Amino acid sequence: MVSEKIKELIAEQISVDVEEITDNKSLEDLGIDSLDVTEIAMSIEDEFDIEFEADTGMKTVADLVAAVEAKLG
Repeated sequence: MVSEKIKELIAEQISVDVEEITDNKSLEDLGIDSLDVTEIAMSIEDEFDIEFEADTGMKTVADLVAAVEAKLG
């Protein structure tokens, strides 16, 4: 559930089909820059009702998903 929703948020932010986004795909390979990361983090906060700050240690979609799941407990 979390993974699918995050992929949808990323796809919407960078205007690609959600099928192009896989767990092991790097954010860099998706063309995601720091502004995109900020926008995605804000979308994640709204969607999951959490406080979330993406950090530079997040390299892949899976890293992002794991961070959100950790926040959700």
